[in-house]
Amino acid sequence: MSRRLAPLVLAAALASAVAARPALAQAPASRAPARPAEARPEPKAQPRPHGLRVPVDPSRVRVDDGDTVVVRWSKDDLETVRILGIDTPETRHLEHDLPYAQAFGPEARAFAQGAFAATTQVELLRSSTLDPYGRTLGYLFLNGRNYSVLAVRARLAAESVTFYGDNGLPAEAADVLAAAKAAGPLPFEPPHAFRARMRELSKWMKETGLEAEK
Repeated sequence: MSRRLAPLVLAAALASAVAARPALAQAPASRAPARPAEARPEPKAQPRPHGLRVPVDPSRVRVDDGDTVVVRWSKDDLETVRILGIDTPETRHLEHDLPYAQAFGPEARAFAQGAFAATTQVELLRSSTLDPYGRTLGYLFLNGRNYSVLAVRARLAAESVTFYGDNGLPAEAADVLAAAKAAGPLPFEPPHAFRARMRELSKWMKETGLEAEK
């Protein structure tokens, strides 16, 4: 499919194609193996309004990848939102030691771009805490529909509730779990496993003086 297609058309086509695709032979089980413990700083309290849906102008939302967006409230007020309930395949981010994109990573980002481009109403439901990196944790609703559920149903996101809990938003988390159960096995490696491999690769590349292709 041409990359010149409008995001909405691309997202719709990807969702249909991926949903209809049979599970690949190498597809992992729908529940990923336990993740290795990682040393992370303690999360901080969310300073913005939380526990209620806050309206967001759709034109102020920029998609970073399938599970992260940036809301530009004003010129000097940018809020990075790590979308709760899901973990999507990774896109290339050299600054995060991801020298290469994961399979289905660009497709997950295109799905998000299309979904947000098509919506006329966006609402943000924040958790009471930030993530360890200072990002907002929250669910986004597009015309009243939970984006995390949409991404899971399209088989472009793994559910993350099993590993991180409901973050104080049990109803939304339960909806994601139900969608994941219905979606079945996913056609990509668990994103956390891919990130671990890329960190090792990135470390080796730096030690040997290699650079990823621009």
